[in-house]
Amino acid sequence: MRTVRSHLLAAAGLTLATLALTACNDGSGTTDEGAAKPTASSTATPTTGKPSATPASGTTKSPSQQPSRQQPSSAVPADSDDTDPAAYPFCNGANTTVTAQPVSRPLNHLLLTVENTGSKPCNLTYYPVLRFDEMQWAPRPVEASHPQAVVTLNPGESGYAGVLLSAADGSGDGGTTGRKLTVMFQAGTPNSDGGASATPALPAKGVYYDSTLTPTYWQTAADDALSY
Repeated sequence: MRTVRSHLLAAAGLTLATLALTACNDGSGTTDEGAAKPTASSTATPTTGKPSATPASGTTKSPSQQPSRQQPSSAVPADSDDTDPAAYPFCNGANTTVTAQPVSRPLNHLLLTVENTGSKPCNLTYYPVLRFDEMQWAPRPVEASHPQAVVTLNPGESGYAGVLLSAADGSGDGGTTGRKLTVMFQAGTPNSDGGASATPALPAKGVYYDSTLTPTYWQTAADDALSY
């Protein structure tokens, strides 16, 4: 019996070996294709995991690594610079208060005072554009009063402009009394819109002006504004 069983097992082993050799040599690829599947599956897991981990560590920092980006709500916006005068907003009726005061000397002059009531510095550019009531013309400035640099007002500081209302010798034309004054502001280029205008109060009797109406450029001192 042992001899018979040994012969049968040997025959069965020879048959399986023959079938396996035939399957490898028949060109069908059945055995190779089945063996490739566990190989692809075993390599897919680490390959899929690596790309997701690499960008995360390379492009994203933990909050503790970038505290400078966590700005409070009151932080200065990224598009402004408190140290660069060129980036300051323009002074206008929205961030200043404007007063208009007639003066006794020089004769027929008005002093405009602009105070920065905002929380940031502002640039007071060029000269005030004036309009009394429904006046249809814009007075030109005294060119000799052009300052060396733009007048910058820190919060609480004031800038000034003198206004010649009428010729002392009476040579001006079209004299009339103005009851309402509108002061308009300029931006970074001449005759550009600098923002909200202002309407400072005038004396109850108004102010007299004629065709010689002339403002100065904005100045840092009242004496300079009234020297023209």
